[in-house]
Amino acid sequence: MGRDVEQGAFSREDRVRYRQKVRRCLDVFALMLDDFGFDADRPMTGLEIELNLMDPAAEPAMRNEQILADIADPLFQTELGQFNLELNAKPRLIEGGGFADYEQDLRSSLSRADERAARSEARIVLVGILPTLTERHLVVDNLSTAARYRVLNDQIVGARGEDIELDIRGVERLQTHTDSIAPEAACTSLQFHLQVAPDSFADYWNASQAIAGVQVAVGANSPFLYGRQLWAETRIALFEQATDTRPDELKAQGVRPRVWFGERWITSIFDLFEENVRYFPPLLPICEDEDPVEVLHAGGVPELAELRLHNGTVYRWNRPVYDIMNGRPHLRVENRVLPAGPTVVDMLANAAFYFGLARGLAEADRPIWSQLTFSSAEENFHTAARRGMDAVLHWPRLGDVPVTKLVLDTLLPTAAVGLDRFGVAPAERDRLLGIIEQRCRTGRNGAVWQTEAVWAAERHRGMDRGAALHDMVQRYVALQRSNEPVHTWPVD
Repeated sequence: MGRDVEQGAFSREDRVRYRQKVRRCLDVFALMLDDFGFDADRPMTGLEIELNLMDPAAEPAMRNEQILADIADPLFQTELGQFNLELNAKPRLIEGGGFADYEQDLRSSLSRADERAARSEARIVLVGILPTLTERHLVVDNLSTAARYRVLNDQIVGARGEDIELDIRGVERLQTHTDSIAPEAACTSLQFHLQVAPDSFADYWNASQAIAGVQVAVGANSPFLYGRQLWAETRIALFEQATDTRPDELKAQGVRPRVWFGERWITSIFDLFEENVRYFPPLLPICEDEDPVEVLHAGGVPELAELRLHNGTVYRWNRPVYDIMNGRPHLRVENRVLPAGPTVVDMLANAAFYFGLARGLAEADRPIWSQLTFSSAEENFHTAARRGMDAVLHWPRLGDVPVTKLVLDTLLPTAAVGLDRFGVAPAERDRLLGIIEQRCRTGRNGAVWQTEAVWAAERHRGMDRGAALHDMVQRYVALQRSNEPVHTWPVD
């Protein structure tokens, strides 16, 4: 992010200039949405997977820098913690055998990376929160060495002005404080990107918001943190709290959190970028030399670097993205609600369910967001994060319904229609949606398997919680390598 990030010191003048530049970018973006040619002819998709590194004792391995150098693949990058990596799959169409191509590429990349990690006595784990993480691991000294992470930490902690409180009440309770954003590194996610046209962006974003709770319920894979069983998808609560720049007084005043579900349905992607500028002060006020007005008037494609950087520090669960590829601008919905894992095929089943359902609902004759209140969508999201497969969600015309019944009876058929519109091969559609179906019929996703495996170790083999977690993680990693869906995994 340049010299200023490395120094990490921003002046008042930096902040004033950056605010002016962001607003100038926003004005240019509005003009572009009116009459610019965005790339939307064939909607590309993308996947990002955040990874954990584990040592032979099932503890986090703080070795991402040396492992990344050994992998030597630009698809892999650092992440916040030294025990994290990120894998960015090559974007592609999902028509025909696109999902099978994703699966082959992801398995090949992960296998190669795992071989390289083994040279540093580490293994790669696909999981929402590594269950063996403790408070001693999540400290500022274990942030990745890239300067931008330390600067981001300093800006968030400085904006808050006091320690960050973590208070998560689930099956058990975790209550502690931290003086850094290091606990955020525990949150390893699976992110989907879907390219959309400007005039249909709002439909896809609204649809994504409406189904966020359903996604989390069936895909939950983060039940443990600091040795405690908390939410089915504890990652949601942890991410919301670990990056909160607001002391209690600002929360009481209704100041928006930076990890944000949102507060309304939208009519344009512009609504989201405008909210970013209106509600959130800059964390990283770094300006580039480009004048977006001059570039636009000259017939070029503005980078809008300041607007994009600011957008990257507002952590929406469904984030709007403006990007440029091969000289053409495009828009994407970045769906960020799901955890990594348990297997590649499980993640692709989650992807098929999301892409199909988002399209099926976005193109429905009667929009779901005209029938579901936004507050109900947000409540569904947090209910699903707490309860997972046991969640009861509110849905139009059905009232309060178990999420498994909602998926089986209503949403899987809609997702199938959406995948057909993408041109996905019927065999791939049925294979991947069949995994979602079987999760719902068995009531078992990653979070359920983890908790059942720990309970079995505690009750049947007399292990204490720490030993049970380490035992479970070792078994989890072995089963993960089989690429068999998690609903088929044995507990004992």
